[in-house]
Formats: sequence, C-alpha cells, structure tokens
Amino acid sequence: MNKVCIFNDEEEVSKAAAAFILEHSKKSIENKGRFTIALSGGKTPSLLYNLLAQLPYSKELHWKTIFIFWGDERCVPHDSDQNNSHMAKKLLLDHVPIPRENIFPVQVQMQAGKAALQYEQMLKVFFKQELPVFDLILLGMGEDGHTASLFPGTETTSTQSLVNAVKKPADQTERITFTPQLINNAKQVLFLVTGKNKADILKEVLENKSKNKYPVQLIHPKNGKTLWYADKPAATLLKKIK
Repeated sequence: MNKVCIFNDEEEVSKAAAAFILEHSKKSIENKGRFTIALSGGKTPSLLYNLLAQLPYSKELHWKTIFIFWGDERCVPHDSDQNNSHMAKKLLLDHVPIPRENIFPVQVQMQAGKAALQYEQMLKVFFKQELPVFDLILLGMGEDGHTASLFPGTETTSTQSLVNAVKKPADQTERITFTPQLINNAKQVLFLVTGKNKADILKEVLENKSKNKYPVQLIHPKNGKTLWYADKPAATLLKKIK
C-alpha cells in the first residue's frame, strides 16, 4: 500500500522523516526491544541525518537498541566521501551515543561479490532468519527510476539473492545493494524524494504505473507499507496537488 505525503520543501520532508523514525523506532522497541533500519546514501538524506544528530532526536532516540545497516553501498574505501556509511558516520553516527557494535557497514575492502555474500550472510545471522525483516528501510529515487543500487537493465532486479554486487550502467562503478526480495520483506519502506528534477519520474511511477518499467516499481512490501515523502518541487506534476 502506497501513501504519498507532500511537504513544502526539503527541510519539511526531512523533519517529517525524522519524526517518523522516532515514532516508529519507539513502537518497535516497545514491542520487541530493538529497532532495525537500513539507511540510504546520496544527497537527499543528508539533511535528515543532520537533524537526527541534534536535539531532540539525538536524546529521544534509544540508540542502545537501534541497529544500523545500509541498503546499498559504493565500492570505495570506508573513509571516502562517496561511501554511504562514511557520510552517515560523519553527519550522524559520530554525534550520538550508539554502540559501535550496533553499526553494520558493508565490508567494501573485499571484492564486490564477496562483500555482497558476506553482508547477506551477516544479515541472516543477525536476524536469525533466512529472509530478514527490517523495521524500516529508507530509500531514495533517481531520475532514471533506480532505487538503492537497483538500476534499469541490471540483473539484480530479478535475482533471488538478498544482497547483490552490481555495476552502475552509466560508469561501471561497483555497488552492493539490497534486492527487491529483501526490501519487500520490510515492515515499512520510506522514500524521500526532493527536487524539481524528480518531478517527471515521480509522476510516472505513482500515476502512470507502467508495470515494472523502473526498478523502483518493484518495491511493494508484502506485509508492510510504503510511504512517499516528497517536496512540492518533486510533486509538482502530481494531480493531487494541482
């Protein structure tokens, strides 16, 4: 089930996402003693990470029972500005009292295929399930309709693996990514979409609904919900706000 929420600007999107994460994490921790979240990379969530590192979120989030993973990662060194976990560490994780053992970056020092296999096996051990169930997976969407590192034309969109090594078609850079099978087993998926450059693809995905034309259209949790948080520039072509 899709639910679309429109906000004035990127700052409002980020504030709403931060509030949602706080509420959702509290419910999860009350129910089962922990909250598992897979973070996204790229520019869109950077403001969100800055917010979570500040009051009131830095204090109200129960960091000792929050466990951090990544839905995709670039195969670059851990200290590279292009590394998604490095970005989250610099903007958020270095500024909050989360135990180091609660953070699970992709082991990018390995060959890509081995790193993907290692991450998949680690997830199965952590969750004690062959098909892990995340409490929340945070995602973005590219102008080409990709999400995580599921790009148009890559085989990973049909694989039965949980984590795959892929190459970005545009430049053949290596990535590690969750596959639709794993994402669709989450309890909640939250897309953050901002900027006028996303208007065409957001309208195409949410209103035209050409079946599985874009990788992002493969995301529909089996037993959970999909939330879309978009700013007005990104949602300007959607009928509901005209």
